[in-house]
Amino acid sequence: MDFALSDEQTAIFDMAFAFGQERIAPHARTWEAEGTIPKDLWPRLAELGFGGLYVSEEAGGAGLSRLDATLVFEALSMACPSVAAFLSIHNMCARMIDSFGSDEMKARVLPSALSMNTVFSYCLTEPGSGSDAAALKTRASRSNAGYVLNGTKAFISGGGYSDAYVTMVRTGEDGPRGITALLVEDGAPGLSFGGLEDKMGWRSQPTRAVQFDDCQVPSEALLGEEGQGFRYAMAGLDGGRLNIAACSLGAAQAGLNATLAYMSERTAFGKPIDQFQALQFRLADMEIELQAARTFLRQAAWKLDTGAPDATKFCAMAKKFVTETGSRTVDQCLQLHGGYGYLADYGIEKLVRDLRVHQILEGTNEIMRLILARQMLTNA
Repeated sequence: MDFALSDEQTAIFDMAFAFGQERIAPHARTWEAEGTIPKDLWPRLAELGFGGLYVSEEAGGAGLSRLDATLVFEALSMACPSVAAFLSIHNMCARMIDSFGSDEMKARVLPSALSMNTVFSYCLTEPGSGSDAAALKTRASRSNAGYVLNGTKAFISGGGYSDAYVTMVRTGEDGPRGITALLVEDGAPGLSFGGLEDKMGWRSQPTRAVQFDDCQVPSEALLGEEGQGFRYAMAGLDGGRLNIAACSLGAAQAGLNATLAYMSERTAFGKPIDQFQALQFRLADMEIELQAARTFLRQAAWKLDTGAPDATKFCAMAKKFVTETGSRTVDQCLQLHGGYGYLADYGIEKLVRDLRVHQILEGTNEIMRLILARQMLTNA
């Protein structure tokens, strides 16, 4: 097995890293304080092809593999995991449109998605259906002009900020077979938003509930076929889990890099603290865990790219392992900074806050264990 990145993959990582360090990292704390990401950032990212990372080249996208995409998110999250994760959401929506949308929808929607003049959000979770996503209750009824939506989506990154929402609604029976995907554009009659959520982390991402009160959308809003929405939603989750794991990995690596620099300068008892063997052991343990996480993540991405039958299992395992490794790492980085790690100026406490949610979204890590256990028992 060849574990080395190709020259092209190294160039992809380096390009994303350079953009993040120049255009995102210097502003990350300001954007967090303001609770928003400037809209003009997205077209700049799109100029690099990051608006449609795994949208097909035939449709104008970058056509990258899932492994290539994890490199982008790992590199960008070294500047700010909150910004990188929001880009992942947009890309998941763009891929769904490319994969399942009609020719008319793709011609109408994809160009502005790829340029990121239209920013997308993903609406699946509801107040009463998180892990049990197939129990969603937001309903869409047929009308003469299209569909009328009623219901509420919760914890929506980009709620009230994005330009369009890929939304899972119920058009039929209970369970997954009654779910349909619709594209709801900002400004649709009956579309409104809750108050800005006051979150622990990811504070630069505006997060609100999305409310549909007799919300009217045209027939052209249908994404794919009626009754297939849950399948479409789940098809994007394997890749989404890899992306969020990559965001944990990159942020944790940035935290470790900052900690190494800090420890070389911070003195105690007459010498730099990186000369104390007990602390060196902790640094070594973090490096081992991050390297293991990186290898595991890239193996899972390779399986997804090659269509391996156990790809979903490996994506679930990688998501669980890498996100928990990332959180442990940045927590240790804060500890090694001592009291300074608790101050916002050093950037470590932000990483601790931002990475905590990665164990919850894209399927909680408990659900990742459930996916794994079911496959193990099925194959026993």
